Amino acid sequence: MTLLVEGDLQLTLPAGVTGRKFDDDAGHGLSHCMKAVDFIIELQDRSYFVEFKDPEHPTADPKEQKKFLAKVLSGGLDTDLKTKYRDSFLYELASGRAAKPIYYLVLIGSSALSAAELLARTDALKRHLPVRGPNDKSWEKPFVAGCAVMNISAWNKFLPLYPVSRVSPI
Repeated sequence: MTLLVEGDLQLTLPAGVTGRKFDDDAGHGLSHCMKAVDFIIELQDRSYFVEFKDPEHPTADPKEQKKFLAKVLSGGLDTDLKTKYRDSFLYELASGRAAKPIYYLVLIGSSALSAAELLARTDALKRHLPVRGPNDKSWEKPFVAGCAVMNISAWNKFLPLYPVSRVSPI
């Protein structure tokens, strides 16, 4: 079992699954010119690029939480999420590690987001990446197999083998 921790959130990987912190000097080292997703998880048949955003961190200011959620709901976070994926993909491609399909998973640690809002953000992210090519046709060589924006509850429902929990006591 491996734990990947970002702030107050931790992702538990089962035995046999490898994951690494990517958004740090040891994992990435090019933060001066490229953005990075928080983690990269390697499965036998796919990779997950994982980004955590945690507006409900125990030390977060309530005003900042509201401001952040408004940014999420308005689409103001989409460009940053898109850039993190694209830069991480380019880095992994240039390093010779982008051979498997890659799925981009964004976890927003907010219980206030509804299923409809998460779906709307997922659809927007699909357009920004873009998952589909021109005229809604498949890419010859896809650079993202799929993406999803989830909160902790949705993550744990859809990815029960890779549970996310809070580090701090509830």
